[in-house]
Amino acid sequence: MTFAWYGHLKFKSEALWKVILISWGIAFFEYCLQVPANRYGHAQFSSAQLKIMQEVITLVVFAVFSVWYLNEPFRWNYAVSFGFILLAVYFMFRY
Repeated sequence: MTFAWYGHLKFKSEALWKVILISWGIAFFEYCLQVPANRYGHAQFSSAQLKIMQEVITLVVFAVFSVWYLNEPFRWNYAVSFGFILLAVYFMFRY
């Protein structure tokens, strides 16, 4: 999803309708994987646990993507924010 949602930022001269169609095409394949993964995962995890895992994975992928593909710096406050999200994961999985 990261590439579908943010990859077009390097192609600002392209028509918006084109990047929308390409982004939706990319996102479709991820949804085809995510829906069954959530269905199988729900046998072991709650929906809230599945969501927090998805958010952490998305943020890690986005951090790498923004530095590598978009050439944006990784700032200290991003690391602190990710640390707080990891605390949320800890509390989500604590029984």
